[in-house]
Amino acid sequence: MNNKVWVVGGAAGIVVALATGGTALALAGSGSSTASAVSDGAACSGSAAKLTVQGTGVASGTPNLLIVSVGIDVTDPSAQASLADDDSKASAVTAALKQGGILDKDVQTSNLQVEPRYDSHGAITGYEVTNTLTAKLRDFSSAGSVIDALASAAGNAVRVNSLTFSMEDPRGIEDQARTDAVRQAVSHARSMAQAAGERLGPVCSLSDNSPLGYLSPDQTFNAASDAATSTQLPVEPGTQQASAQVTIVYSLERPSAGS
Repeated sequence: MNNKVWVVGGAAGIVVALATGGTALALAGSGSSTASAVSDGAACSGSAAKLTVQGTGVASGTPNLLIVSVGIDVTDPSAQASLADDDSKASAVTAALKQGGILDKDVQTSNLQVEPRYDSHGAITGYEVTNTLTAKLRDFSSAGSVIDALASAAGNAVRVNSLTFSMEDPRGIEDQARTDAVRQAVSHARSMAQAAGERLGPVCSLSDNSPLGYLSPDQTFNAASDAATSTQLPVEPGTQQASAQVTIVYSLERPSAGS
């Protein structure tokens, strides 16, 4: 049975394509308000005339998470002593985070490393242990007091690597960005086909080209040196953007006489 695509016109230019064995999404270039069935096999064949267009979309939303990355770095004469020292300071930092209202599920340890330190003659002088704690703050107003608590808990062994705003569930603005990109591509296709004296046929392919990207402010500083001023940290979330790019390939049809 030949594949069929049902083309439905309308302002949004979105149609539903029903193909043998499944359902797919297509886009209409026609302004007709009626539904018609057309075969997409010949229209999208290798020798058929086609039009390829791209669209870019952007959507914004308000972040609801502040991701804090905290590094802990200690050096002691032996590996055992360094591990014990790091564990003690990491435990103190974790306790400070939880006292600041951060949930257990929102604190994660990663990147534990143990490395020897050498003098100029190649002799081992000690062992450095580093690891990273990542925490999610949901109450932005507590950020300053949390940073203060980190500095008090572990002093110069603590390094706040970054503060990054994020979203718990970005799918909403991701979908908005994709929709915006598709609409832009459809608009470009219609304008180009009209200027070329052609008519848009069925959609041969629709692809999401690029990963979604986010623009979010980061801040990096040393917890100990900034402890005195950390309560004044600028932690306004502002807005976060998602961007998307799509490519649509249309078949082109020569307008019939009188159309």
